[in-house]
Amino acid sequence: MQIISKTHFDFIGARYKLFAVSAALLAASVASLMTRGVNYGIDFTGGTVIQVTFLEAMPAGQLRSALDKTGLKGASIQSFGGENGYAIRVKAEAEMSAQALEDEIKALSAAVAPAQFKVDRKEFVGPAVGRDLFSKALWAIVLSLGGIIVYVAFRFSNPVWGLAGVLALGHDVLATYGLFSWTQAEVDLVIVAALLTIAGYSINDTIVIFDRMRENLRLMRGASMDEIINTSINETLSRTIITNATVLSVVLILFFFGGKVIHNFAMAMVFGAVVGTYSTIALAAPLVYEWAVRMGGAKREALSKPQPKAAGKGR
Repeated sequence: MQIISKTHFDFIGARYKLFAVSAALLAASVASLMTRGVNYGIDFTGGTVIQVTFLEAMPAGQLRSALDKTGLKGASIQSFGGENGYAIRVKAEAEMSAQALEDEIKALSAAVAPAQFKVDRKEFVGPAVGRDLFSKALWAIVLSLGGIIVYVAFRFSNPVWGLAGVLALGHDVLATYGLFSWTQAEVDLVIVAALLTIAGYSINDTIVIFDRMRENLRLMRGASMDEIINTSINETLSRTIITNATVLSVVLILFFFGGKVIHNFAMAMVFGAVVGTYSTIALAAPLVYEWAVRMGGAKREALSKPQPKAAGKGR
């Protein structure tokens, strides 16, 4: 299906402008991460989550005053599921028994009396478990990026292609992480799954363009490298737009109608799908071109395979 035909956008000619947009986005993400930090969920920090729904109106200020009278002093309060629903989170400093958690709920019930509430959810994750989960999540991301480099390098017989693809999807992951820092939306294991999904989606689009580049290297004899890459991106542009529109139509429905439980996941997917499409076009292939120009003098061989070692001057 072709919805856009015969486009002739000069992506390579505009690569420095596109690089500047990405640099600004990443700078904003890093600045937010350094100044605002990340709101990690109890999956990573350890702690207690009690989600309650009051049977009558309960202002957040009144609930805060009630919490200060219990062992949940210093807890964070988040409105959840309507005006009378709240998620109460307390970061753990030590292990808590099931009985201790029940005692905290009883203390909360006494503090807000005569108001009544029902407990929708209660969880406790120990600090050691939280640190272990964070470490494993980090390793999952690092190993997935490493695996992608190896796969793309093997498939296209050039490690630079793999590195360019990973730099592009690393851009997507960092930008999405920055979004969560800026919005202070909670980052938990579900968001890690979203980041890995974004990485997979991004590299899939990149490989489609790389495949077309490899094919055009054989078909476009005598063409310059920038012409080959521009043609490859333009030829796959319709497919990229259709794929992105399909993904966005699904994740936007989840974002607006999926409810609070998957709202953050859907937000990550919406943003990641957009920046993933952008990086595939604006970063991955232009980075391959930039490397080839600097290392191979813009020759076709520099694009298709690693540079051979310099031969000795004498025989």
